[in-house]
Amino acid sequence: MPMLAIIGGTGIYNPDTFEKTGEVFPDTPYGKPSDPILIGRINGVEVAFLYRHGKEHQHPPSAVPYRANIWALKELGCKYVISACAVGSLQEEFAPGDLVIADQFIDFTKKRDYTYFDDRTVHISIPDPFCSYLNGIFNDAAEELGINHHLGGTYLCIEGPRFSTRAESNMFRHFADIIGMTVVPECQLARELGMCYCSLATITDYDMWKDEPVDIDMVNKTMSECLDNVLRLLELGLPRIRDSCTECIEAAKGCGAI
Repeated sequence: MPMLAIIGGTGIYNPDTFEKTGEVFPDTPYGKPSDPILIGRINGVEVAFLYRHGKEHQHPPSAVPYRANIWALKELGCKYVISACAVGSLQEEFAPGDLVIADQFIDFTKKRDYTYFDDRTVHISIPDPFCSYLNGIFNDAAEELGINHHLGGTYLCIEGPRFSTRAESNMFRHFADIIGMTVVPECQLARELGMCYCSLATITDYDMWKDEPVDIDMVNKTMSECLDNVLRLLELGLPRIRDSCTECIEAAKGCGAI
């Protein structure tokens, strides 16, 4: 079964680059994942692909079954999770169309299931929540492909599904570089299970602090224009991933999570 997992949206699943070999829709202690998990190959690399919001976009950010998703991928044998997502920019130099390989997050969500440990207290340590090994691989690939990108950036995660008010957006600018709705608790759940997690975030807009308010049509338009960059990055980067990162699994072992 696959060691690599990709969580993303409709455009990331591209039949021209994804050679599907099967699918599974497992039960987990936390219910079903967002959608059936597609098994296949990208550039010869076996991967598991999961629609984060479901193929019909039926799960809004607050209702995504994050625990079931990550658990199901772990049970399939996945160690590495690559998240493809759309974000807004909170800084002038992080321009729409750029790719951000995030290295930090700030959690501004309010009502999600944040841990697998409801029966005991486990203090997971995530001073650096994203996998530096994966970040380095995709940074190198982005440089080779000439993709405008930023290695490092703080992702501020809001509850959604609404976008920020102008006042919120201007406040968030003091603390973060990009803003989105899905990295929490996805990232920290992966760490609890000892999985490596990387976020490939495509900037689609300047959130609400610029003159032009953001709407979903703007997000979808920019994301579709940048989709080819993400697909090329996956094709080049995935074959370079080896079973060589121990940092993330050791962090989970260190706090007794696994």
